[in-house]
Order: sequence, then C-alpha cells, then structure tokens
Amino acid sequence: MESRPQLADNSLFSNNEKVMMIQQQPIMECAIDVLTNIGSYGQVTLKARGDSIPTAVAVANVLTEKLMKGNSHIVDITVDSENANGKYGMTLVSTIQIIIAKKTN
Repeated sequence: MESRPQLADNSLFSNNEKVMMIQQQPIMECAIDVLTNIGSYGQVTLKARGDSIPTAVAVANVLTEKLMKGNSHIVDITVDSENANGKYGMTLVSTIQIIIAKKTN
C-alpha cells in the first residue's frame, strides 16, 4: 500500500499555512506535493516522528537546495520527543517540525 503525505487539520493555523505529516515514502514524490502546497500557501510546516524524520529532512533539503533554490528558506526547525507506547511499555519517540517559506521579493 502506497503512503502519501497527509495534510493535517489546519483549524489551529493561519489561512496561509499548511501542515503536512511526512511518512516514509519516496522523497521526490513528497517534495513535489510540498512544492505544490508551498506555491499555494506560501508556507508549509513539515512534521514527522520516529523513522520518518530523515525523509522530512531530505524533503526540506531538496526543496530549499534544488527545486526552489534562492526562492525559499527554512524559517524554523523544532526537535522534540513525545511519549508513545513501545514494545516494553512507554518510550520516547523523536519528533521534528520544519517550517519552509517561499521568499517574497
């Protein structure tokens, strides 16, 4: 089964921002989906947890260094952890949030 980036509920965010939950998926497919949203909304927040973090970082790099080089920038990166159920009870799972914005002239 193919996984796609998922748009999160935007009710807590401003109208010019989209939140995308990144899962383990092909990096270029995800980067194109994010590129489409950043073109429409001007700013996109990528969120990932656990094993999906390297995918989110790679997508951010592809966008800012290749697809939108000179036309976008990373606004903020937040690294955190949260409690989750694990194999042996409660465990910490790493999370990341990367905010990418289109540069205005």
